[in-house]
Amino acid sequence: MKLPTNITIIEVGPRDGLQNEKNFVPTDTKKEFILRLKESGIREMELTSFVSPKWVPQMQDAGDIVDSCLTSDSRDFVLAPNKKGVDRVYETGCRAVAVFVGVSSAFNQKNINKTTEEALSDLEPLIAQLKDRGYFVRACISTAFYCPYEGKIDPEDTLSLCKRFAGMGVDELSVADTVGRANPLEAYTLFTLLKKELPGTLLTAHFHDTRKLALANILASMQAGVSRFDTSAGGLGGCPFAPGATGNVATEDVVFMAEEMGIETGIDLEKLSQAIDVVKPHISRSIESGYYRLYELNK
Repeated sequence: MKLPTNITIIEVGPRDGLQNEKNFVPTDTKKEFILRLKESGIREMELTSFVSPKWVPQMQDAGDIVDSCLTSDSRDFVLAPNKKGVDRVYETGCRAVAVFVGVSSAFNQKNINKTTEEALSDLEPLIAQLKDRGYFVRACISTAFYCPYEGKIDPEDTLSLCKRFAGMGVDELSVADTVGRANPLEAYTLFTLLKKELPGTLLTAHFHDTRKLALANILASMQAGVSRFDTSAGGLGGCPFAPGATGNVATEDVVFMAEEMGIETGIDLEKLSQAIDVVKPHISRSIESGYYRLYELNK
């Protein structure tokens, strides 16, 4: 079995994990959550997003989070989906920015009221400016496998969008199974294609666990040559524009699986679980990851 000797975890819990949480998580709790995640060994993380608090009230404290949680020993991302968001990034010390577009135009129109092409046209000058200023740019590719409105996505369409972003000079592509519908064969096939066609671009796999296939998809992606994975502590997350989609794959389950197979992650599972303890009292949904359930039983 072809496997990497180590993998990189990009923790998305503080942003993607919390953005749809019904309860407002206190700002100090978010800060403690982020601190504990970093103490566990996380070195890349989505901290928050610069979006309208009217539409995403959970992120209303984004400025405070960025001011308090940036550290020199980690790559801290802020999601900035438009010009207003990018302009806010320029006012901070953050040097890594995430943007996003779905392969599916129907999904984009539900989400940001734009077609895929319109969204790309808006992002192109922003990405050019970010790169001119020396920022690390991460492009998040939503609905790379399936769309809740259009169904199965042709891998060539995903490749085409990824090539467009690569042509704009982005540093990383985070390719997402937004609705948690992909299977391991589809994961292996798409990432094999992307690795072949985009050899100079960092590729990250982002799986939701709606059908409990995320770990299997991660293993298949490893076999395709991927060694970077978006995960969310506690399996937090979801998508309001993808009905039925559950949270991201749990960081602790991915770390446990990898370490059991001799694949280094650099993450301390005990400290990671303690980070989840910080945010758990403020979360409306239960934390269902296998590793964390056993951790609780053995406390």
